[in-house]
Amino acid sequence: MTIKKNIVLEGQYNKPILTDVFYNENTKPKPIVVFCHGYKGFKDWGPWDLMAEAFATQGYFFVKFNFSHNGGTVEQPIDFPDLEAFGNNNYTKELDDLQTVVDWISENKSYSEDADNGNITLIGHSRGGGIVTIKAEEDERITKVISLAGVCDYGKRTATVGDLEQWQEDGVKYVVNGRTKQNMPHYYQFYEDFIQNEKRLTIKRAVSNLKIPYLIIHGDNDTSVSIDEAYNLHNWNSKSQLEIIEGADHVFNTKHPWDIDKMSQELNSAINLIIKFVNK
Repeated sequence: MTIKKNIVLEGQYNKPILTDVFYNENTKPKPIVVFCHGYKGFKDWGPWDLMAEAFATQGYFFVKFNFSHNGGTVEQPIDFPDLEAFGNNNYTKELDDLQTVVDWISENKSYSEDADNGNITLIGHSRGGGIVTIKAEEDERITKVISLAGVCDYGKRTATVGDLEQWQEDGVKYVVNGRTKQNMPHYYQFYEDFIQNEKRLTIKRAVSNLKIPYLIIHGDNDTSVSIDEAYNLHNWNSKSQLEIIEGADHVFNTKHPWDIDKMSQELNSAINLIIKFVNK
């Protein structure tokens, strides 16, 4: 298996996009699968490497990456040393980062013998589920899309009426990272960007307009993103496929760090569902 980690792509906002590829080098064009992490996430979280290896073993060209403003750096891609970047992140930047990655893998001649750029599936976890769905609706190169414990509405997550005035007045609000104990900033630009691009960033609109196969996977023990959001996504697209994994939490019963050499049963079930879906 060929594994290339921390490839530096130039993002559109003067921040690098760190990217990993996993594939079997055999000059047979393989379906491309691009994975997007969620809020406070990163490409090296928990068992994501094991997941990447599982897809590569099954004959896929697997790509995962850090959003340019997720708070990581080239030197420290796992923790969040660049809180200034984190505070300046927004949904539009993440969509543009995904565009950069799809452009790169579609046009990269060094992978042309192993990556089938006519067969691109997007997977998004949590907040990334909305990002991949919006991008899939607007980019004709995407052939399939998967929401993995994905959210259905950015609006209700962007601001509540009670804190909006305070946020605007202060210019920043903070969220504590339970793992690193950092106070992670969100600058008011996050709200302004959402309002300026609200139609584009409405997940319901994108889901309703999807013309490609759409898979929704959710755990019935997810306390971070309610299973009701999966039902909403499914209801908005009558041709979508909904799969509920019994006993699975938001990260499919895994954690970071993940020191075991195999995935949880629940994550393995999700990957098997995805592979079956992509193979159709």
